[in-house]
Amino acid sequence: MRQATVYSDDPASVAREFEREGAKMIHVVDLDGAIEGEPRNLKGLGAIRAAARRSSIDVSGGLRTLDHIKRVFDSGADRVALGSAILLEPSLIESACGLFPDRVFGSIDGRGGRLAIKGWTELSSLGIAEAANRFREYGAAALIYTDVSRDGTTLGSDIPGFASLALSAKLRVIASGGVGSLQDIRALSSHFDHGVVGAITGRAIYEKIFTLAAAIQASQNRA
Repeated sequence: MRQATVYSDDPASVAREFEREGAKMIHVVDLDGAIEGEPRNLKGLGAIRAAARRSSIDVSGGLRTLDHIKRVFDSGADRVALGSAILLEPSLIESACGLFPDRVFGSIDGRGGRLAIKGWTELSSLGIAEAANRFREYGAAALIYTDVSRDGTTLGSDIPGFASLALSAKLRVIASGGVGSLQDIRALSSHFDHGVVGAITGRAIYEKIFTLAAAIQASQNRA
């Protein structure tokens, strides 16, 4: 957190531009919330919602109770992604999936085959495959799987790893981590009929390696 790179001090304007370029869903991570264990950027989420009214918004970070989830929905989220709770409070996953069908994603942050929790500050004994199975059993609508070792590096995506998880978990997987070129997007999109249903990219866009519009176009031109 002390070494965070700030790309903008106006997340709402970034979201507005994402929507203008064609984003169907905007992925928002409350980094402060992930560390502190409760939502910390609800005002910012409300501004993002006001700036991007047509795009769906999913939010993760610090969601440890049903009240946290409800507050995030009330602030403008369409979906939430729950991660650490699969280990710390598994009943929350089941309750949330029951109360908010099709609005709860599982969030798996993996490093070395294991689940990283609490904003990646701790590595659990729970394996990625087992975590995915638990999310499926509790009724998660999809999985956001982040390859922690590659996230923010733009060094390329672990295409086989994402595809393998989608097949084994029998859940839709949104791939996150390492996207650094339009070829990564094209390669991921070649699995769109086999469980991988989307990709998250941030740094590559912020650092102008490619535009979001170009990424969307690449996802429609499969490798």
